[in-house]
Amino acid sequence: MRKVDHSALRVNQAIIILAMLVGFIVNEPWVVAGVALVMILGTAIGRPGFFFVYTGFLKPTRLVKPHVLQDNPEPHRFAQGFGGIVAAGGAASLLLGATVAGWALAWLVIVLAALNLFVGFCAGCAVYYWLNRVRVPGFSKAPPVGTFPGMRPRA
Repeated sequence: MRKVDHSALRVNQAIIILAMLVGFIVNEPWVVAGVALVMILGTAIGRPGFFFVYTGFLKPTRLVKPHVLQDNPEPHRFAQGFGGIVAAGGAASLLLGATVAGWALAWLVIVLAALNLFVGFCAGCAVYYWLNRVRVPGFSKAPPVGTFPGMRPRA
């Protein structure tokens, strides 16, 4: 377990939701592709994709205060990476003309990010912990004691 700033995670989720909704409203697949790229790059460097908005603007101006909890960052990284792949699949589908499939995948990302942001349930984290439970190599972290897999730890 390490310190994880859940404010950074929630800001990331909010921006993902907002950007994907804007992409849907203006019917622009490149917005979905951009969100997917940021999510995948964030996963690769081990940070929330839109961390730069939080650390560069929201946190220094105190518009959002840190909410640091003892947690496993790996399930959050897995969830973001998987969401990025789903968003990339949505963008590719949209760019190839499969609009129903593309927007369905984009909306899946929106709904799951919203579930995490507003309810505190991370479906990707739950999948990570399930894969840990069935001993899939690479999924080495168990859920924090006293939490339901995928639910946000308490402060």
